[in-house]
Amino acid sequence: MTRIALYQANTGIDPERNAADLVDAVRGASNGGAQMLFTPEMSGLLDRDRKRAAARIAAEDADRVLSGVRNAAREEELWVALGSLAVTREDGRWANRAFVIDPDGEIAARYDKIHMFDVDLDSGESWRESNAYAPGEQAVYCETPVGRLGLAICYDMRFPALFGALGEARCDAISVPAAFTVPTGRAHWHTLLRARAIEASAFVIAAAQVGQHEDGRATFGHSLVIDPWGEVLLDMGDAGPGLGFAEIDPDRVATVRRQLPSLANRREFHHPPAA
Repeated sequence: MTRIALYQANTGIDPERNAADLVDAVRGASNGGAQMLFTPEMSGLLDRDRKRAAARIAAEDADRVLSGVRNAAREEELWVALGSLAVTREDGRWANRAFVIDPDGEIAARYDKIHMFDVDLDSGESWRESNAYAPGEQAVYCETPVGRLGLAICYDMRFPALFGALGEARCDAISVPAAFTVPTGRAHWHTLLRARAIEASAFVIAAAQVGQHEDGRATFGHSLVIDPWGEVLLDMGDAGPGLGFAEIDPDRVATVRRQLPSLANRREFHHPPAA
């Protein structure tokens, strides 16, 4: 069994304070016996005021949150799936980028969120992630204590083709860090994540933001660990930030794929013509 920790966060607009909270989470995960820690989307800065946020977003090699977490991972000899950070790209746009950090503090993998959250909700919330962020183009996985770990971020969960590709790559687990809105969370969070776990025949590990944030938004919480059969192993609810722990059974993936070999049974087919 592999013991993992999830950090459910209430990230604010001050990266230094957020970095300190993340370092505390790394230490808490290590003290709790975890081999790997998972954190939410936008772990270093959550600020919908992009003019204010711009002064706090840096290139990857200058990001103090990233360097702080790398140092903490090295000190605690812990793997960390740093859900995502906003970082500047060479072209001046931002990337919503996930990192996997190994126990030496080295970056084992990085993934830029592919699907941009551009929506208008009946609640009055309107989001245009693509106005500031450039989408990624490459699916990513790497080898970790939970096996082969595929990377996704938040809104990606609504696009099953990505999870199908990670399943075909024989990922044992998929990380889906998120800062999910409350209305969409109530309607879709559990359903979508259970479906993604079932169709990829893989664990889904989804560390989430929670509560009322400093920038005025509210997020759904309910950080989850779901097994390949779709069973929920951990649900941290919406009471607030903190650490949760779960046990990952490496044999569970093989057991499910043997019973329901849907990845092996998948076939190519012709799409209908566009309307």
